[in-house]
Amino acid sequence: MTPPPPLHLAVALDGAGWHPAAWRAEGARPGELFTPAYWADLAAEAERGLLDFVTIEDALGLQTTAFHRPDEDTARVRGSLDAALIASFLGPVTSRIGLVPTVNVTHTEPFHVAVGIATLDHASEGRGGLRPQIASRAADAAHFGRRVTPQLTEEDVRDSELIARRLRPLFEEAADVVEATRRLWDSWEDDAEIRDAATGRFVDRDRIHHIDFTGDHFSVRGPSITPRSPQGQPLVTSLAHASVPYEFAARAADLVYLTPHSRAGTVDILRQVDAAVAATGRDTRARPLLRFADLLVLLDEEPGAAAERKAHLDALDGTELTSDAEVFTGTAAELADLLLDWRQAGLDGYRLRPATLPHDLHRITRSLVPELQRRGAFRTEYEATTLRGHLGLERPTSRYAAKG
Repeated sequence: MTPPPPLHLAVALDGAGWHPAAWRAEGARPGELFTPAYWADLAAEAERGLLDFVTIEDALGLQTTAFHRPDEDTARVRGSLDAALIASFLGPVTSRIGLVPTVNVTHTEPFHVAVGIATLDHASEGRGGLRPQIASRAADAAHFGRRVTPQLTEEDVRDSELIARRLRPLFEEAADVVEATRRLWDSWEDDAEIRDAATGRFVDRDRIHHIDFTGDHFSVRGPSITPRSPQGQPLVTSLAHASVPYEFAARAADLVYLTPHSRAGTVDILRQVDAAVAATGRDTRARPLLRFADLLVLLDEEPGAAAERKAHLDALDGTELTSDAEVFTGTAAELADLLLDWRQAGLDGYRLRPATLPHDLHRITRSLVPELQRRGAFRTEYEATTLRGHLGLERPTSRYAAKG
């Protein structure tokens, strides 16, 4: 029997960690959250663990307890740095790890999205990616003053399908943003730069193309100002909880993060994703869609220690931790058992959300990774130099070059 391919692993970095009280945990570095050294240390640790990539969270408003509206809670981390700029800073101070920032696409022009992520791909020499995110909070629109977005109600947020249906127009717009972005990435052919000092020709104008994108929400003439980047098209990822986001991933993404809470739930969600892919007519042989499960993790060496640590953090926060993703507490061996079990449902990998930083990131890289390596389920060295290479995805040809 042919052994299964090695697992893919990513980590989601967010401030002091994914538990709201993480900044108060032992070993936390709350005074350094807005410093370059803090983020460089986290990325270096993830790279030490041979992980495929890190994602970096972002938002248009201050962090809140409620998903859909601002609040006045001051007991949680407030404020963040721009994720795309953090990622570009991390490019030259890392060498192999992929860097995938979250970028809002509701209030950001597609041209700016395309140029920013292409610049990241150049800065990292082929390790850049993008997680497009819609702005679902009405309060976020007030920062820009150009449009309004629907105010979600308490009833809406109790049902992921209801939220998705209410936000369908924003997802449809986001799909157009990604399509325009991909065309801008393709607008320079690979050999458009000549740089011939003798003839005075820096570029071949025939190999730089107007994209002339027209959608329901905007139009983009193009071309990009940024030459084609090392990956051709940086990796596009998306987070999906319900039918509409599954459709968005099927249309727009190279990799989707899912949030099952059991192996049986994984089977059901993957079935829904497959249906969304089929409905879009996507050719998965030419454009595979990788499927990662998200898990929020607390890891410790001793059995029961992670659960005790979670209980302590919950007490500090005044409420039990809740998440869209499954919350795991246990040892590295127990988590390895779960990852290998759920993978049999058809997952390609996992994005792990460390509850506290740097503690749970260290346990991922220094305990979980060696455990998976002992089981022959994870790489022992990087074999590629680009993010697409880590994931086994081909470098796409510019659509404009393909047309001759």
